[in-house]
Amino acid sequence: MSQHHQHDVLVIGSGAAGLTLALTLPEHLRIAVLSKGNLANGSTYWAQGGVAAVLDDTDTIESHVEDTLNAGAGLCREEAVRFTVEHSREAIQWLIDQGVPFTRDDQTAREDGGFEFHLTREGGHSHRRIIHAADATGAAIFKTLLEQARLRANIEMLEQHVAVDLITERKLDLAGERCLGAYVLNRASGEVDTYGARFVILATGGAAKVYLYTSNPDGACGDGIAMAWRAGCRVGNLEFNQFHPTCLYHPQAKSFLVTEALRGEGALLKLPGGERFMQRFDARAELAPRDIVARAIDHEMKRLGVDCVYLDISHKPADFIKAHFPTVYERCLDFGIDITREPIPVVPAAHYTCGGVLVEQTGQTDVPGLYAIGETSFTGLHGANRMASNSLLECFVYARAAAADIVQQLDDVGMPTGLPCWDASQVTDSDEDVIIAHNWDELRRFMWDYVGIVRTNKRLQRAEHRVRLLLDEIDEFYSNYKVSRDLIELRNLAQVAELMIRSAMERKESRGLHYTLDYPQQLPEAKDTILQPPTYGD
Repeated sequence: MSQHHQHDVLVIGSGAAGLTLALTLPEHLRIAVLSKGNLANGSTYWAQGGVAAVLDDTDTIESHVEDTLNAGAGLCREEAVRFTVEHSREAIQWLIDQGVPFTRDDQTAREDGGFEFHLTREGGHSHRRIIHAADATGAAIFKTLLEQARLRANIEMLEQHVAVDLITERKLDLAGERCLGAYVLNRASGEVDTYGARFVILATGGAAKVYLYTSNPDGACGDGIAMAWRAGCRVGNLEFNQFHPTCLYHPQAKSFLVTEALRGEGALLKLPGGERFMQRFDARAELAPRDIVARAIDHEMKRLGVDCVYLDISHKPADFIKAHFPTVYERCLDFGIDITREPIPVVPAAHYTCGGVLVEQTGQTDVPGLYAIGETSFTGLHGANRMASNSLLECFVYARAAAADIVQQLDDVGMPTGLPCWDASQVTDSDEDVIIAHNWDELRRFMWDYVGIVRTNKRLQRAEHRVRLLLDEIDEFYSNYKVSRDLIELRNLAQVAELMIRSAMERKESRGLHYTLDYPQQLPEAKDTILQPPTYGD
């Protein structure tokens, strides 16, 4: 039997953005934080590098802003960049206050007798400004925030709860456009429950799982982007999908990312014969932004017909490597690779969705009462290419801004009532789940082949044709059978894939992460790609 639940705030997603917002809100509010799998299955937990922020006396806000604008290839919204960077120090201090165990630099004593935090440098940054917890920053942040959330009696953490769709006044044919809650699949009961809320926050991460090869966990299916689109929100710049240059290439490794911080500490990219190649593509060599490095690796692999290139840090002292990169060292050792003695085989893989749901500086979307924060959102910070370690910073800054905006509205927004139950009267159990598996595989393969690191008009046209056929099949399946996590994710992923393809077809130039052989030049004027739903509720 389906259930009705009511909360002041419904947070869909349990990563850095969602937990930060929940912890920043007042403790008298009833908050539900949904995770569609286990709590630690999101991208935050697996983030290795760190958080970019202006923390050192030799660094400046202007320098961080300039680096970000340069990496964004002319498409960053400067007001969003400046807002994020100006709030970076206070966001890091908040994390420190929560108890995040950032790595300290025992070589530099402070006047008060303590020790400074160790800062590293990554591609595109002109200073050391990445604060980190060894090479497992995401895990350290997630564990700390989760521990704090579990201490709060007002925060309810719900695992195995999959958001199906948002409930809006427009969808219910009511006057107004406000978001009133969401329908949520409880995987334990198999029922779709109704969650009413005064405010709803999408913190569901990105959509890199749309590609065959990705560094992301299995849940990165663009759920929030798809749900927001169906609710009537605009989306922006979804053609810009960042491919991390260095993921471990090994048949059993699946999606293990080799942190960019290795290159920041001197690791070199080499061809199978041991020759370096990045200096031929960019004067910054291994420290060039990710789009340049990923394209260079892709070019060399195709030119030579090889399966991977190599990342070599073995020239550094073994003790240094083990101290700074214990996660990478241990994980590679699991596969018989000793990175203190030999190079790491690596390939590019889909890593980050730079576009997303259009939001204001408060995280507010086009639909009143609905917020999007973190990778789900499009703030304008990343432009045509996200600079390393700005993404976690965006999570904290915008989550805190959204929380402040919600607090200001508390007296004006009441609890929604009378929401209808999910109607499952016309559907049956499926005995054809093979269709879901087949469509899932087909989608990810043609996205990799046709909408990958290098694109052409013909490839995009083929992808558009195939995704529309898939959407028709999925809609028919969705209308006739009970929902499951696999079906919900496939439906969302196909929708976001279609939006990515449309966005890529609209951009008649090469800029940042969008590189097309048919339009290799960059246009003189930089414009965002904004898509508007044809009608609300479609």
